[in-house]
Formats: sequence, structure tokens, C-alpha cells
Amino acid sequence: MPIRVTLDRILLDRRMSLTELCDRVGITMANLSILKTGKAKAVRFSTLEALCRELECQPGDLLLFDFDEDEDAKDAAQ
Repeated sequence: MPIRVTLDRILLDRRMSLTELCDRVGITMANLSILKTGKAKAVRFSTLEALCRELECQPGDLLLFDFDEDEDAKDAAQ
């Protein structure tokens, strides 16, 4: 998927553990882990809002569009 989640980098920059973020945001470790590893197929705006609030960042800091991966997907579809 060409959209990548950069949560691990932001957590490292903030010196915050995944467990601490789970407690602050109020979502389960399993759901946050799915998001962190890029296995999530969707993200609720309320979850994105809570993450941005607690991490003091913008949605674009958490999500990255990978142009190279998008091109690979297009090539594979042809």
C-alpha cells in the first residue's frame, strides 16, 4: 500500500512508548500495533485526531504517501 504510517518515528522523537500512547489515546495495544505496522486498512478521524493531539503533530506527520510503491502497484496491475 503506498500510504505508510510513520508512528514509530514520531514515538521515537517524542521518547514515548507505544503503551504510554495507548493509555493516553484510549485505544488498545492491538489496534495501535496494527496501525503502527501498516496493516490497517482504515483509520477513523477520531483516532487520528486523538493521536495528533497526544503527539502534538499534524496528520501529515503520521501518514506518508510513497510514490515509488504506488508506481510498483501500477506496474504489477498491468
